[in-house]
Amino acid sequence: MDLGFFSYNVDYGARPDDLAEAIEARGFESFWVGEHTHIPASRLTPYPGGEPLPKPYYHMADPFVSLMAAASVTTTLTLGTGICLVPQHDPITLAKTVATLDYLSRGRFILGVGAGWNRDECENHGVPFAKRWKALRERSEAMRAIWTEPEASYAGEFANFERIISYPKPARPGGPPIIIGGALPQTLDRVVRYADGWIPIDVLVDDLPPMMRSLKEKMTAAGRDPASLTISVFAFDARNDDVIRRYREMGVDRVVMIMPRRLDDALRWFDQKQPLVAELA
Repeated sequence: MDLGFFSYNVDYGARPDDLAEAIEARGFESFWVGEHTHIPASRLTPYPGGEPLPKPYYHMADPFVSLMAAASVTTTLTLGTGICLVPQHDPITLAKTVATLDYLSRGRFILGVGAGWNRDECENHGVPFAKRWKALRERSEAMRAIWTEPEASYAGEFANFERIISYPKPARPGGPPIIIGGALPQTLDRVVRYADGWIPIDVLVDDLPPMMRSLKEKMTAAGRDPASLTISVFAFDARNDDVIRRYREMGVDRVVMIMPRRLDDALRWFDQKQPLVAELA
């Protein structure tokens, strides 16, 4: 099982290139950042984790620029979005950004995606909140077409174009893996339909093993190989190493731990967790 770290990637915290360099040097597998383009001052949508909304949500840097900075100082580290709010992006532009990042990082990128919880934020980007998951699916499918076809076309409500040419193509054949974040049962159906993996968050999933079994059963029923899927748990409860070991026993492929925001605190956290790398590999 692989170990990675998630950074809130805030302007008052550690730089992504410094964090990525330190993570790779200590043998960890991956580095992840999240995304919020903005937070509406109206705050009409309650935060699912309980109010008040934590400060980092107001200060997140752009994930793709940040991961390119991380890519420039590393050679083997996997780079991921956890998550990119796809409904808030034009699909042609996002496909170009993702392809460029994957190309320049030599195929080290994973596109973690989600639809978001903030109604105001989503609708400021022109997507009705009730249709955000449809927008996510269509735009994910459209991006795959752009990454893989010399002349790509797609016809949908939230992605609609005919015979477009876009280069560079991603370094990874077929484009980077798309993995979906979510804790509800319907998330599993979305993963089976158009994704390569699942990102459950430990504090939001009551009982992970039954959902993992259900996902594999749904994959088989759909004619997809369950072994082709990756499960990456974002672990807020990862201070106890035994918690991480239990995820390995469940068959989880990757655990992504939430790191402290200050560089010196993060470095101590990396050093504390480094012995687990060899143990879990």
